[in-house]
Amino acid sequence: MKLLVTGGCGFIGSNFIRLMLAKHPDWSIVNLDLLTYAGNRLNLADLEENESRYTFVQGDIRDRELVLDLLDSSVDAVVNFAAESHVDRSINDPSPFVDTNVGGAQNMMECARQRRIGRFVHVSTDEVYGTLGRDGKFTERTPLAPNSPYSASKAGADLMARAYFETYGFPVVVTRCSNNYGPYQFPEKLIPLMFLNACADKPLPVYGNGMNVRDWIYVDDHCTGVELALTKGLEGDVYNFGGDAEKTNLEVVKTVLAQLGKPESLISFVKDRPGHDLRYAMDFSHARRELGFAPSLDFTHGMQRTIQWYQDNPEWLKKVQSGEYRTFMTSWYEER
Repeated sequence: MKLLVTGGCGFIGSNFIRLMLAKHPDWSIVNLDLLTYAGNRLNLADLEENESRYTFVQGDIRDRELVLDLLDSSVDAVVNFAAESHVDRSINDPSPFVDTNVGGAQNMMECARQRRIGRFVHVSTDEVYGTLGRDGKFTERTPLAPNSPYSASKAGADLMARAYFETYGFPVVVTRCSNNYGPYQFPEKLIPLMFLNACADKPLPVYGNGMNVRDWIYVDDHCTGVELALTKGLEGDVYNFGGDAEKTNLEVVKTVLAQLGKPESLISFVKDRPGHDLRYAMDFSHARRELGFAPSLDFTHGMQRTIQWYQDNPEWLKKVQSGEYRTFMTSWYEER
């Protein structure tokens, strides 16, 4: 099988490419990535030596001519990870999120439709469902009720995928997943940010009272879910993936500190962000029943593996922290 993967230099995309090439010796992958702030070509630099199975192309999913050119007759399927994905950035400026997450996704679907690609997996997020109270879980039938510009843009792309299936019979499958963690995650996200600050004995900024709850999944388990959706998913269907590991943000931060042997006095509570959803939790029984999906790594062991990876890769952390990244994070949290 030959795949076109978009956003493959990002956190989840790069883990997906590595996992698929390791599991499927007969697969090859073309990785289309614009290399914006969270896209790091170094994530997969070692794979570029094997040009027969992995090809990197720098480009924009909104570039119709480029995408049509890449979708030649040898491409069997598309997996669309490409997205602007940081909620805080979407609050500062929603425009790039609409342009990429809605317009870019629609362009990918239209080009794939014109080229008669046999399968298109659109990777979305649990945030499109909005927020939960203290009880219950999101199912695939939960109405979409996004509360941030980021999640609204992802919901827009999800609805476009539905429209393409209903209108054109387009062979799209949508996946929605809970919070990922693991290697190669960009350091503005919660776990790597807390790791870096803790290592430097800097304050660890926690929104509000830290009681917002997320369901955490190790990135390889999510990638396995996407693989199952690609190979077994029903066209037009939606599949939820979760890690069955609900944790408050404060619990996650304390876990990082404990693994590093750092004091909890480093925790610094900051003003909550606008539209901050209280709780996410995923019911993935549909994916378990139809695809055979189940998370393989629990949160404790997943966090141990994640923290160890960051400790073993200081050079990666150093290189990924660009001046633009530091400027954004400093201004964002200082305002709070």
